[in-house]
Amino acid sequence: MPINITMPALSPTMEEGNLSKWLVKEGDKVSPGDVIAEIETDKATMEVEAVDEGTVAKLVVPAGTEGVKVNALIAVLAAEGEDAGAAAKSGGGAAPAKAEAPKAEAPKADAPKAEPTKPEVAAPAPKAEAAPVANGHAAGERTFASPLARRIAKEAGVDVSAVTGTGPHGRVVKADVDAAIAGGSAKTAPAAKAPAGAPAAASAPAVKAMSDDQVLKLFEQGSYDLVPHDNMRKTIARRLVEAKTTIPHFYLTLDCELDALLALRTQINAAAPMKKTDKGDAPAYKLSVNDMVIKAMALALKAVPDANASWTETAMVKHKHADVGVAVSIPGGLITPIIRHADEKTLSTISNEMKDLASRARSRKLKPEEYQGGTTAVSNLGMFGIKDFAAVINPPHATILAVGAGEERAVVKNGEIKIATVMSVTLSTDHRAVDGALGAELLVAFKRLIENPMGMLV
Repeated sequence: MPINITMPALSPTMEEGNLSKWLVKEGDKVSPGDVIAEIETDKATMEVEAVDEGTVAKLVVPAGTEGVKVNALIAVLAAEGEDAGAAAKSGGGAAPAKAEAPKAEAPKADAPKAEPTKPEVAAPAPKAEAAPVANGHAAGERTFASPLARRIAKEAGVDVSAVTGTGPHGRVVKADVDAAIAGGSAKTAPAAKAPAGAPAAASAPAVKAMSDDQVLKLFEQGSYDLVPHDNMRKTIARRLVEAKTTIPHFYLTLDCELDALLALRTQINAAAPMKKTDKGDAPAYKLSVNDMVIKAMALALKAVPDANASWTETAMVKHKHADVGVAVSIPGGLITPIIRHADEKTLSTISNEMKDLASRARSRKLKPEEYQGGTTAVSNLGMFGIKDFAAVINPPHATILAVGAGEERAVVKNGEIKIATVMSVTLSTDHRAVDGALGAELLVAFKRLIENPMGMLV
């Protein structure tokens, strides 16, 4: 019996991938564990291993194909002793149905959305001939109704503002909507209400983003090139919209003096032992300011454990370790590799681990577990001279620290103006999980470690 090979889900959020390269050809024999293909996800290029033993009967999806859905059939194996030609013809009977399922379901998913946008069909003018019900509110005023009542009314095409509410203070409840539906024209939206509601309905499309065609019409023909979005850019766009529209961001900014940290960094780097490499002797480590920022953020979360949390609708997730993600710019986007248990690691370990993760991130060789999860994140634009900025939270994190450049500034100490190296940092918090006062406590703990860096060594 032929064995179907389908597009694997290489991460919990993966919906599709690009089949970059086949490492086998039709007729090759494969064994479990053999690498047969390279799949490009939104964040990395992953190797796919064979699970079964057999002969490659057919490569269904050609190398270089983009947007292959998870569970879509990509190849067929002939089992031991089975004719490869016959397997190629008979294989893939069930898999394509799974692969096409998302496409078949898409119109169904859109249908419920389309129906509520046509209240004039569900509540036609003839039904409005009955005496209108004002719900105790003047035209244009807000109608108070329970979420369940609104949903039932929407599905039935009933104008909830035309339903008489019997709940507290005239609130429309489920029983009122049920009565309106049962009463037919007596409870549906009257024609007289339509003009008042029409402007609101007409204005809804205005807040939607412009279509591609509408955008391109704004530019002169031939004055631009179109570069299709790759999976990474699509994922970044989707997650940023999700983050900014579903997470209530709250921002806190303060300044940290860096002179003590810079002096300690110089001492630590000078004391680094030498090791032999392919390019000759080199220091065993070389700390950056960012390495020390990572450590300080991790220790601050341990000092303020209530801020080391993630929000879910049913419970607050309190993390036992500080896993710090670090935003790394790569061609076409960015990725956030994670320093696990950063609160327990030495500065030299963090430094070397970060260099390795950043190098493999730029070549898209990170494993999913190396960039998924984490409890917080750091985004540092100081190397570009950026003074301060506010970063967007990366779910499921509840915090992200935006780090600006260290620069010499005039500061007042004991009534005298002195020069100090100062770095501005901004903490973005998910206000559902980290309130303003708690975020301030976390940021103060971070500042204390940055300005007294010896605390990171003990």
